[in-house]
Amino acid sequence: MNNTLRAAALSALLLSTAATSGPADQVAWDITADLTTEIGSRPAGSAQEAKARQWATARLAALGFKNIRIEPFTVTGFVRGAETAMLTAPYPHKLHITALGYSAPTPAGGLSAELVYFPTLDALKAAPQGSLTGKIAFIDHAMTRTQDGSAYGPFGQARRQGPGIAASKGAAGVVIRSIGTDMHRNPHTGATSWPEGTAAIPAGAVSLPDAELIARVARSGKPMAINLVLEGKAQPNMPSGNVIAELPGSDPALPPILIACHLDSWDLATGAFDDAAGCGIITAAALRANEGGQLRRTIRVLWAGSEEIGVFGGAAYAKAHAGEPHGAAMESDFGADRIWRVQFNLAEANKPLRDRIAAALAPLGVAAGGDKASGGADVGAIIAAQKLGVIDLEQDGTRYFDFHHTPDDTLDKIDPAQLQQNVMVWAIVLRILGMETGAISGS
Repeated sequence: MNNTLRAAALSALLLSTAATSGPADQVAWDITADLTTEIGSRPAGSAQEAKARQWATARLAALGFKNIRIEPFTVTGFVRGAETAMLTAPYPHKLHITALGYSAPTPAGGLSAELVYFPTLDALKAAPQGSLTGKIAFIDHAMTRTQDGSAYGPFGQARRQGPGIAASKGAAGVVIRSIGTDMHRNPHTGATSWPEGTAAIPAGAVSLPDAELIARVARSGKPMAINLVLEGKAQPNMPSGNVIAELPGSDPALPPILIACHLDSWDLATGAFDDAAGCGIITAAALRANEGGQLRRTIRVLWAGSEEIGVFGGAAYAKAHAGEPHGAAMESDFGADRIWRVQFNLAEANKPLRDRIAAALAPLGVAAGGDKASGGADVGAIIAAQKLGVIDLEQDGTRYFDFHHTPDDTLDKIDPAQLQQNVMVWAIVLRILGMETGAISGS
């Protein structure tokens, strides 16, 4: 039997068993449902994240994983406080706002100042130095929904870089249009960063309808003013950690396959899409892949901590495991909607492996893309350090940024059928990788 036929046969076998009541069938849903119900939101460094680590070790042990451990580290976290916003001129409007991670707190009683509108991040960059002294900048943008989530990179810079740029030009505070694609009055949080030598200022994001309101008022040419209350603040030396578990392979000499998700979430919701579902998907898929007989390679599961505020779990893993060889790395951190495309970053010598995976996924409607796989945030550091082989199983992101970092990231957004499709696609890939005895590396 040639490789294409073997791959098709593997797909058929796993698809035929998907309807049975085997142990992996409910795992993804149960992890997602139970983590979001029994623990809820899991902010990095918080007591809830610590509780989630203990929950995770117990769940993974019950599922039969081995070598389960917590690898602790500390972070500078962000603790949210009271947050309100009011457009005070030229028309009074209550705005729905949330602080960005690592925002500085406003003074007692809030911060009131002129609001200066910038239609894009580039417009803010072009503002003269010192022109925003004592003022609050508003950064707008035009992010649109895409299947592959590619708009998040460029438009997300309004959140990641925008506040620091505003601060460098003298701004007393900054407000951005939320980085999202919904039209609900739900603001989207997320971390920002401050360049070295730039002091943090109060920074928040308003919901998209409120951003539209501000843009309309700005077009009238009338001066705008705003009052902000953002009492959240950074807090150093908060405890975090990674949870690691394994399904041991039959050949310990073969480097393991690393698969990752992140255990923490933002505090506005229960983090179902981001990223409880990812933890459910990879864990269930590892079990499913192992049902056809023990894999040759160990599958190592990483439930990373403190991803949302700076990918600290991924960095800690890479540092702790720098001396251990790995075979390949993969991550699930883009919701739970169906996988539609697979991308690769494999050495030329691994082309037969790539072809086997592509052939096995084709019957599920998963197309092989032409772009190079990049891996996920929590595996990025170890991939770069060891030039690992990477396979990206790309989920449909059309609605992902409707819920991302909002109060709407809850269990009801998970489609069980699409979640199960993720598990089956992952299981097929892990079965092939787990039985691969040749060297696996990136290009």
